[in-house]
Amino acid sequence: MPFDAQFSAGASANASLGTGVGVGASASASASLGLGARGSHTTGGQAQGRDVAENLLPPLIPFRFHVRFRQASDGAQQGNEVDICSGAFAECTGLEATMEPKQIRAGGMNYGSAQRVGPVSFATVILKRGMTSTRHLWKWFQMVSADGAYATRMNVEIDVQNAAGETVLTWALSQCLPVKFKAADLNAKGTEVAVEELQLVHEGLSLIAPGS
Repeated sequence: MPFDAQFSAGASANASLGTGVGVGASASASASLGLGARGSHTTGGQAQGRDVAENLLPPLIPFRFHVRFRQASDGAQQGNEVDICSGAFAECTGLEATMEPKQIRAGGMNYGSAQRVGPVSFATVILKRGMTSTRHLWKWFQMVSADGAYATRMNVEIDVQNAAGETVLTWALSQCLPVKFKAADLNAKGTEVAVEELQLVHEGLSLIAPGS
């Protein structure tokens, strides 16, 4: 998008939020994060900072979610995708992203250092569920290990739901590859439910609002 169009869009967003017309990308980013524009008035000789909007929404429940595995088809550019499998998992961990900042020490700077944006890495996502006769996940792991560089990749979507079963947000993992499949341990004296585990690596993590 051209800079002029971005500036106009940012100004319109600020005006609709009642925060005033900002200047440049900083004002647009502040509006999208729920931050008011930096005030020009001063108190005690110091400029007022941005006001962070208070979050009054109830917290989400972590025990109700649904997982979908989708392979992009030839028409993926138009948003056409094919569901490979889906299901209810008992546990999902590893939805995290970490940025390694670059530290720069200027000459004569002995107290602290300048921080710059660095590369972002994603944690391995671990999915666990009760083991059944369904073999979709195992077949995918076999396909990946056999095809090598031409392995079939999946886009994984994790819908977080409220108590009524409505999706309130979705975590999207792009270009996923299974790196470990663990079947349930077998024990003649055991009474636990058989649980299988799938570990995924991916190339992108995004948070999607319903209807977007």
